[in-house]
Amino acid sequence: MEHFRNIRGWAEARNLVNGSTPEKQFVKLVEEVGELAAGIARKNRGAIMDGIGDAFVVLTILAAQYGVTAEECIDAAWDEIKDRKGRMIDGVFVKEADLPPQQ
Repeated sequence: MEHFRNIRGWAEARNLVNGSTPEKQFVKLVEEVGELAAGIARKNRGAIMDGIGDAFVVLTILAAQYGVTAEECIDAAWDEIKDRKGRMIDGVFVKEADLPPQQ
């Protein structure tokens, strides 16, 4: 989790936490996800890694803007999904509560 701490320090030193807004960081996140999508479409491993990494950076900044840490968000997500049941439909995991009714 040292990486998240380093990212927060880097972002604070550049006034990205208090000097930007969550809306602007969300737009940046969408930009990075678009770059990730392009990497996936082109099967470019380097671009995929860069897009995932950049998205984590922006998400870390966004979390800081809301007064939480990326680690807290990941812990909360893990607590929510760790016991989740469901099944794969066309390559996508669908949680049990969202599964279509059985016929």
